[in-house]
Amino acid sequence: MQLNNSEITIGIIGPEALMKQTREVLKAFPNFKPIYSTTTPASVTKAVTEELIDEVDVLLFTEFHLYFEAKQHINFSIPVHHVPLTGTGLYRSLFIIKSNFGLKNLSIDTIEEKYVEQILFELAESDYNCYSFNQHTNQNLIDHMTRFHKNNYHKNQSIAITGIQEVSNRLSELDIPNEWVIPTHQDMIVSLERALLAAETRRNKESQIVFGIIDIDNFTRVIEKYTSEHDVQLLKLQIQQMLLNYTKQLDGHLINSGGEEYSFITTRGIFERETRGYKFIPLLKETKSELGITLSVGVGFGSSAAEAGSHARLALRQSKELGGNICYIVREDRSVLGPVDISANTQYERYDLAITDTGLLDKAEKAGMSAVYMTKLMARVARHKKFDYTAQELATTLDITIRSAHRILLKWMDAELVDIVGEEKVTHKGRPRRIYRLSFIVDDIS
Repeated sequence: MQLNNSEITIGIIGPEALMKQTREVLKAFPNFKPIYSTTTPASVTKAVTEELIDEVDVLLFTEFHLYFEAKQHINFSIPVHHVPLTGTGLYRSLFIIKSNFGLKNLSIDTIEEKYVEQILFELAESDYNCYSFNQHTNQNLIDHMTRFHKNNYHKNQSIAITGIQEVSNRLSELDIPNEWVIPTHQDMIVSLERALLAAETRRNKESQIVFGIIDIDNFTRVIEKYTSEHDVQLLKLQIQQMLLNYTKQLDGHLINSGGEEYSFITTRGIFERETRGYKFIPLLKETKSELGITLSVGVGFGSSAAEAGSHARLALRQSKELGGNICYIVREDRSVLGPVDISANTQYERYDLAITDTGLLDKAEKAGMSAVYMTKLMARVARHKKFDYTAQELATTLDITIRSAHRILLKWMDAELVDIVGEEKVTHKGRPRRIYRLSFIVDDIS
């Protein structure tokens, strides 16, 4: 299909209730020529999708279950997206539930539990129970979800949060309190921007090779608890099977590099979509919950396979420096993105791996740190526009232990990079906390 650079045909598939909003948001995207396909509870998603697939350059589903169902039956040759329920729409629904029912017990579907937890964290909620629908079934998905919420309501008095209009309608008919999470304009805008980037104008970049390295954290210590070689080999087989399953999702190729290290090769377009724009890697959570191990993952982009592999090794080093159970990406310009998997108290970072500032290099050398790590710390602190810290505050800002914060501050003091500007009296018994001014960051930003 030849694409006119000034016009990209996008297929929109979803219920009527979301079409008006989608049409309104699309007014801000003049390059898109939309074709709409409205679904009903009786619609066959596969048939609806196949009617559009040859007429459009990119597809967008407004509800996740339609996207999920289509992916099970169709091998797409064009970019396909759905509107994720991770932003202000989810926040709005949780706020409504909090106002009307409280947030003691929740049952959720089609929404990642970690995004719910992130917002509850921001709402200062800690005493709650969250029940997630985790069945991956192609048959009667709506029925299964409705039954899931109904059972949780009768058993736990949980309030249902659903991303599907039909589920919400059925629950309302059963007098079960629920909230249908509707994407906001901003959610739609983000999804359309991603769809635009994934269209034919970026096809060359989408086919770029992506190289990943997966390292099992502290593998020697992990296998010490196994009493026989048979059990160790069984664990290795379980790990390899889980990695093979994940690589299959990426349409990639897995290589056992020997020992506790694996590598994979995929393409950038698939990696972007499956990680939801570099923000989601279920493999990290699955290996920890199912096998009791953690992984460090480094992903590299590059103009050649060799460059991508080299960048993956640099990215793995970043993940290892932060203690593992995390993934970082080094792009073709040697800038770093991460962590890829966002949790309630983790912030996405972007910083430059190629440090050329001689002043920063000198400061890093004085503090006994790498320039990259120094840059990373500076970026986190500068984001908060606050430069006077106790060790406890710095630990929270950098997402490290208080002991590590004290160690870093001592290094900075020895290098004359920080000043003590006061003390903070504590309400309980104990020594006052010193307040440090990170003068080297103030000087760098001013």
